[in-house]
Amino acid sequence: MTPPLTPMSLSTLLGRIDHEWTTRKKIFDLPNARIWKPDPNVDLGFDFLGRRCATPVGPAAGPQTQLAENIVLAWLGGSRLFELKTVQVIDDLEISRPCIDMETIGYNIEWSQELSIGKSLTEYTKASMLLTILRNWEPLEPFVGSDPGPHVFDMSVGYDLAGISSDKVAGFIRGMRDATTEIDRLRSQITGPFAHLADLDFDPHISNTLTLSAFHGCPPEEIASITKHLIDVHGLDVIVKLNPTLLGYERVAGIVNDVLGYADVSVKREAFEADLQFSRGIELVEELNQYAKDRGHRFGIKLTNTLVVDNVKRWIPDDTIYMSGAPLHVIASTLLAALADALPGRLDIPGHDGDVMVSFSAGITKDNLADSIAMGVNPATICSDLLKPGGYGRLAPMLRSLAKRVADDGHTNLPSWKAARQEEALAAGFASSAAMHVAHIRGEGIGAYNLDGNSKLPRSVDHSLEMFGCVACNFCVTVCPNDAFFNIKSLDGMDGRQQYLVFAELCNNCGNCMTFCPESGDPAEIKPKLFTNPDVYSARPGQGFLVVDGQVVQHRADATQAETVQALISSEAGLPLRTTSSPSPRK
Repeated sequence: MTPPLTPMSLSTLLGRIDHEWTTRKKIFDLPNARIWKPDPNVDLGFDFLGRRCATPVGPAAGPQTQLAENIVLAWLGGSRLFELKTVQVIDDLEISRPCIDMETIGYNIEWSQELSIGKSLTEYTKASMLLTILRNWEPLEPFVGSDPGPHVFDMSVGYDLAGISSDKVAGFIRGMRDATTEIDRLRSQITGPFAHLADLDFDPHISNTLTLSAFHGCPPEEIASITKHLIDVHGLDVIVKLNPTLLGYERVAGIVNDVLGYADVSVKREAFEADLQFSRGIELVEELNQYAKDRGHRFGIKLTNTLVVDNVKRWIPDDTIYMSGAPLHVIASTLLAALADALPGRLDIPGHDGDVMVSFSAGITKDNLADSIAMGVNPATICSDLLKPGGYGRLAPMLRSLAKRVADDGHTNLPSWKAARQEEALAAGFASSAAMHVAHIRGEGIGAYNLDGNSKLPRSVDHSLEMFGCVACNFCVTVCPNDAFFNIKSLDGMDGRQQYLVFAELCNNCGNCMTFCPESGDPAEIKPKLFTNPDVYSARPGQGFLVVDGQVVQHRADATQAETVQALISSEAGLPLRTTSSPSPRK
C-alpha cells in the first residue's frame, strides 16, 4: 500500500521558509537566482476568462498542484496561473507505484488528487494565504519586485455529473468560492517572524473558474450536462479539457508512429472509438460557449488531456498508461490548427477575435514556449518539463526567454506581439500562427519532438546508492514534484559535498527521483527518511527517523546512522524546518 501524503501545517511551512531563507537564501529549496522578477519593459500579462494574470505560464493539473509548497514554488518561479489538481468524489484512491516515468518522453498513471477533498481545500487555502504573505514579506521584495502581478487559481474537477454534483465535490467548490471559515481557522498559525502579517486581508475567494476533466470516453451529452451544472449551480466560468483523440486514430497514430518515429508507442484504437468525435466536438464547443454567454459567463477549451497508450515498457505497473511530453505537443498543436480551421471567428486567438479562450498543456519547454504562446493560447501550462532536472527552477528561464523574444521582436506586450506573429504567418502562406507552428515542428524543428531527439537516457554511474554519500547531483531535490528531498552540507570526513534526506510525509513514491538518480537504487527508500508526525512514523515500515524540535527521538536504523542524521540536522545550516508539536500562540 502506498503511504498517503501528509501535508505540512501552515505554521511549519512558514517556519521552513524563514529558516531556509536565513540559512540558505532559498525557499523550499529554490535558490533566489531562480526566482522570477518581472521585466518592467515587457508586459507578459494576459486575461484568463476575464481575470488578469501577470504571466502566461503555470503548472498544469498534476503532481505540482496538490500541495501548498508546490504552488509557492511555481509562483516564485514566475507562474501566475495555477491549474489545481483534479478533485473527484472518490478521494481514497489506490494508485500503483511507480506512477511517473519521465526517462525520455512522459508517461504516468496519476489522474486525480491524492488527498481527501477536505485536505485539498485546506492546501489550496494555505497556498493562497502563503502567496499573500510572500507578496508582503519585505526580505523577498528585491527578488520578486514591488508588484509581482496578479495570479489566478483555476479549479479542476472530474469525472462525471454524479460525482461532481455530490455533496462532497459541491462542498469543495463552495469552499473554494468562499474560504472565509478555512482562513479564520488557519490565521492563528501565522506566528514568529510572520506574526506581523497575520492580520492581512486574505481574499476568501480562492477560485471562481474551473477546468473540467472528463474520463476518456465520456459522452458529449455528459460533458454538456456537467458544464451547464457548473455554470448554473456554482456560477463558474468553465473550461472543458479536450482529448487528443479528437484528431482520430489514423491521424494521431500517424503522427506518433510514422512522422515522429515512436514505433514502440502503441496508441489504443479503442480509446478513439469511445471518445468524443471531431464533428460533435465542434458542435459542443459552439453550444456550450453560447450557453455560457447567455448566462453572463465565459467558456474556454483546453488542449489537451494526455494520450491513452498501451503499457509496452512495463516500468509503470498498470496496463494502460497516459503519454505526455514532446509527441503530445505535436498532436495538441495540430489539433489547435484543425480547430482554428473548423471554428472560424470563434476562438480567442489572433486572426479570429472570437471569445472561446484556448488553454494549452502539452510538452511545453523553454524552447517552444514563445512559439506556443504565439499560437494564441492563454495560458501554456506545464507538467512534464517540471519533472526534469531543475524542476521548478526551469520556470524563470522560460519567462526570461519569452520576454527577450517579445522585446527583440520590437514589442512590449503579448497581444501586439501575437498579432504580429499572426501577420507573419499569413504573409508566409499559413492560415494561422498555429498552422505555422505545426509546419515548423513537423519540418525543420522536428528534432525536438521525434524519437531521435528524445531517446537520450538520464546520466548513470556504476555505483549503488547508499544512505550517506553520493555524486551530489541534486537531481532528487529538483525532480521531486512534492519537494520532499533536501540537502545539508556534508560533515567533515563524509563522502560528497552534500548529504540528501527525505521528508517522508511528503514522499508518495512516484518514482521520479529513481529515474534521474545516476546511481543504482531508489533515493526515496535509501536516503534517510525523516518523520515529524509520530503517528505517521509508527504506521510506516522500513528505515526512518522521528524528529521533534530538531532532535531524533526515535529511529529504525543502526545507532551510527542515527548519530549521523542528528549531527547533520544539528549542523550550521541544519534541518530546514522548525518542527513543533503544535502552532505557537500568536503574539
